[in-house]
Amino acid sequence: MTDQQPDGTGPQQPLNADEILDIVDEHDRVVGQAPRGEAYARRLRHRCTFILARDAQDRIFVHRRTAQKLVFPSHYDMFVGGVVGAGESYDDAALREAEEELGVTGLPRPEPLFKFLYETPEHTWWSAVYEVRCTLPVAPQTEEVAWHAFLTAEELAARLPEWEWVPDGLEAFRRLRDREAAGRPRDREAAGRPAAG
Repeated sequence: MTDQQPDGTGPQQPLNADEILDIVDEHDRVVGQAPRGEAYARRLRHRCTFILARDAQDRIFVHRRTAQKLVFPSHYDMFVGGVVGAGESYDDAALREAEEELGVTGLPRPEPLFKFLYETPEHTWWSAVYEVRCTLPVAPQTEEVAWHAFLTAEELAARLPEWEWVPDGLEAFRRLRDREAAGRPRDREAAGRPAAG
């Protein structure tokens, strides 16, 4: 189904359908490449980053995706991020995506927290979760972000049952809260770097 232009004049093409992605196996090893649109259409496993951005007051950046997003259009998300390009590292993709979506430059390198395999009957991707402190004024991409605000943890919790959230972001957020509740340390292998020995 195609989306309408904001002025209602006609269909709008999904974003970035031709971007080339690495296709990976269940162990996150590269086994091929494919355009992003094909990866989604054929349920080819690829890589994504999720970055939780907090401001100086520790509030969380929350936004609503635009209607022309390739997956989960017009859903809310508590992460910025996106797919990892072919040949790109998780760490580089996390910084690139965070700066692009927040509309900033000079952001600190996001800190890797953990990685997990997200799988549903429709989608599958390895998901690297990060956190970053953003004290810069944000100017989110209008192509990516239809609405945004920094919310306190309490404000976000109140909206979780009220708004339609991206399911992969909800899963990442649930896992993040579970790890925090259990007092688990950050996973230094989250983005493929060796654990400290």
